[in-house]
Amino acid sequence: MWHTTRLAAFDLETTGVDVEQDRIVTAAVIGLGGGIETEQGEWIADPGIEIPAEATAVHHITTEYARKHGDPAKHVVAEVTTELVCQVAGGATIVGHNVPYDLTLLDRECRRHDVPTLHEQLGDVPLHVLDTRVLDQYGLPFRKRPSETQGARQLITLAQVYQLPWVESEAHGCAYDALMSARILYRIGQLAHMRRIDWPERIRHHRKAQLHHLKDLSVAELHASQIEWAAQQAAGLQEHFRKTDPAAVVDGAWPLRPLEASCASN
Repeated sequence: MWHTTRLAAFDLETTGVDVEQDRIVTAAVIGLGGGIETEQGEWIADPGIEIPAEATAVHHITTEYARKHGDPAKHVVAEVTTELVCQVAGGATIVGHNVPYDLTLLDRECRRHDVPTLHEQLGDVPLHVLDTRVLDQYGLPFRKRPSETQGARQLITLAQVYQLPWVESEAHGCAYDALMSARILYRIGQLAHMRRIDWPERIRHHRKAQLHHLKDLSVAELHASQIEWAAQQAAGLQEHFRKTDPAAVVDGAWPLRPLEASCASN
């Protein structure tokens, strides 16, 4: 079953939210599951630019700390990419939350530092990705945001929905967030392969729950399906935004935003 195979949980903490301009501050790649010993890699980089206060407020890494304790950005970018290549070549599936952000920013960092990209290094080795944000929205499509400050598809919200403990003091550390995405994926997989009558009541009564549609799919089939689902989800969100902003655009590319599309929008 896809949730019990080897996974490579992946997350970045960065200088901001612009995948074209912002830089890696910390990274984590955790190989786990599949009956193999857990392998954990963590990095801190000196991004070469100032870390804005808004970013520091999220991940608690200051410019001064990164300069003192971080490795050169090119070194970190190369090591993170190499580790992902090794994990995927060894049969692991990359798992994360809102994966296009992390994979795209890593891709742009590779290009910035003249490091071969993940796709270039993998060559003919297939890359399969499982995105908890896409899978959750497909499986439980109707959910109101818990509060004015907490979104319906945030990682903390998914942890609450799938009844996983959340430690706020550790959240937004890349290792914690990567591991949480893997735990959420496992819960989604458990529910997908469980009889619907045995689902917890909060899931069973969810409006139009369709987690059972994920049952018995291969990782390759799930990867292909997520391309379609992510595009549909982005189109729906764009339609919602255009009620107040007719020019709103939501990129539905998954799991990587094409370089050409990103450059054309700048």
